[in-house]
Amino acid sequence: MLEKMFNPDSVAVIGASRKEGKVGRAVLENLMQNSELTIIPINPNVDEILGLPCYHNILEVPPEIKVDLAIVVVPAKFVPSSIDECGRAGVGNVIIISAGFKEAGIEGARLERECIALCEKYGINLIGPNCLGIIDTASGLNASFAANMAYEGNIAMMSQSGAICTVTLDWAERIGVGFSKFISLGNKAVLAENDFLQLFENDSTTAVIAAYLEGVKDGPEFIKIAELVSRSKPIIIVKSGRTSVGSKAVSSHTGTLAGSDAAYNAAFKQGGVLRADSLEEMLDYSRAFSVCPLPEGRNIAIVTNAGGLGILTADACYNSGLSIASFEEKTVEKLREKLPPAANFYDPVDVLGDAGADLYEHALDVVLDDINVNGIIVLVSPQSMTDVPGIAEKVAEKIKDSKKPILCNFAGGSRIAAGEEILNKYGIPNYSSAERAVASMNALCNYYTIKNHKRGEPSEIKADRNYARSFIESASENKRRMHGLESMDILKAYDIPVVDARIAKTLPDAVKAAEDMGYPIVMKILSPDISHKSDVGGIRLNLKHADDVERAYNSMMSDVRHYMPDATITGVQLQKMISGGKEVIIGMDRDPQFGPLLMFGLGGTYVEFLKDVSFAVAPITEAEAKHMVSSIKTYPLIAGVRGEAASDIDSIVRTLLKVSQLVTDFPEILEFEINPLMVMPEGQGCVAMDIRFTLNLNE
Repeated sequence: MLEKMFNPDSVAVIGASRKEGKVGRAVLENLMQNSELTIIPINPNVDEILGLPCYHNILEVPPEIKVDLAIVVVPAKFVPSSIDECGRAGVGNVIIISAGFKEAGIEGARLERECIALCEKYGINLIGPNCLGIIDTASGLNASFAANMAYEGNIAMMSQSGAICTVTLDWAERIGVGFSKFISLGNKAVLAENDFLQLFENDSTTAVIAAYLEGVKDGPEFIKIAELVSRSKPIIIVKSGRTSVGSKAVSSHTGTLAGSDAAYNAAFKQGGVLRADSLEEMLDYSRAFSVCPLPEGRNIAIVTNAGGLGILTADACYNSGLSIASFEEKTVEKLREKLPPAANFYDPVDVLGDAGADLYEHALDVVLDDINVNGIIVLVSPQSMTDVPGIAEKVAEKIKDSKKPILCNFAGGSRIAAGEEILNKYGIPNYSSAERAVASMNALCNYYTIKNHKRGEPSEIKADRNYARSFIESASENKRRMHGLESMDILKAYDIPVVDARIAKTLPDAVKAAEDMGYPIVMKILSPDISHKSDVGGIRLNLKHADDVERAYNSMMSDVRHYMPDATITGVQLQKMISGGKEVIIGMDRDPQFGPLLMFGLGGTYVEFLKDVSFAVAPITEAEAKHMVSSIKTYPLIAGVRGEAASDIDSIVRTLLKVSQLVTDFPEILEFEINPLMVMPEGQGCVAMDIRFTLNLNE
């Protein structure tokens, strides 16, 4: 579908310019680096540019010249008419370099919508607007205004920021890193990350996919596509807009809605994406994947000529979840054969400060042969006698032939420059710190797990959807926020156990309900204006007789009126007091990018203070539900510590799957929360104690 976008025979530049320093001139000059391209400048005011015949508009181009790609570099207000002319001329691929669209305000957004409509009308593949352009090293295409052409390599990169493209290209040129394709996404009016993930998956020149994104265009589809692509090629993404300040900046940059950072973390995990925390980290990971085989485990050997560096690296491995390898006895014996007696023969292997290239070679050969070693980190500290270039040559030879990943930290500055230059010559990264090398090794290990994991399909949950639908449809405008007993029926429709509860509008009603239910009971205030009942004195526990009910009712009304004098109070809810369980919370917030974002954590009144929660995008699988439960820091409290009985974790998993199905079935539910879900000891199930949710009645 995009073959002629990246490997065109002829390219038109609409807005080509004679003036140096103009974008239209830079694009033209970059295209002219490929002598096999037919290049067609378009400018209504001139007849020739840089020796090339110039046409006044694309409709004037002779029919025997089939234009495969048009690059538009004219002011935003003229872009729609240019696209219309491209469509009429039969041009199937367009790149809009021009800015001034949805990132610029209302008028720009209107122009962008007009461009999208024209692309739909003519079936045009569009990149941009507001972008740098594209590069394809295999075809020799530089359809951008970047300052330099990329070296040929196996990393494909796409970026929502043109400036980050140019920064990355400049960095890559300095150290010789190559790329297969380079795509500046811009505003993603038509083609976006999902289209290019699929392109990269089927591109034989691409082995690694890297991206800088400010948002995604279709979140649910992104997860599906990424999950498929990541089985064959690693996807490394740095996502900006993690903070509220950053999100606001994202919106002003490309008009993209940043969305929730927790949702991106969950979506990336479910899609098999490796998230980098910085541009530097993304490039570090990409280089490791571009040259290294995948480790088949997490046991790492360290070879060093400096004990301190070895210790720091071992600490970094432990903090990253990597293991220091336990060598076979024969490995230790072989190391002893050539290493000096003062060396360390166990992991980390210290060959000592005066070690030459031959001792490094011996140590690497021996350690690589150990079946307990899955990867190696080589550390070199420049002593006065250290043969840095010689060691670099030996290490490079081993890396080229190794079936296990080897990453390097030649530590220092000017004294290791010659070694770093040799590594760069072979395309081998030298990480400036042990911590960066360890982080990249950890990424390799994590991707090995991703590559060999199949997510599976979410289980279909049986439910009375018709009853749930009638319940939601019966909600009136003044009941947009549903809570308490009036909402419990929707849980029953999905076979989620709920506590025995009653509503009382007056004190006598409350006493009678309590007597009918049997003690002890809990009393809660009912008000559409009060979300956090405990904050305003709206909960009373362990009421054991009628006098308790009367005192609790009167004091509760007094407290609530004191804290929220204007709140509408509709009565109280009474429910059976349940003890002996653990309180957890299951919630959902509908993210604008990815849809229903599920949350799990310890429940009750402290959830907002502990912030110990996990997230996943619904619908989820049983394995993902189990991971949500086990990944919170306080999981041991649920699993049972210090002789306590384990909670019924299976019942939590079942409830998570049912809530996942519920919020997937009904997109009208914007927010949802069961808090607390009382989880009883193992084998005794769980019960929803309270619920609240918000409906979008305009759905």
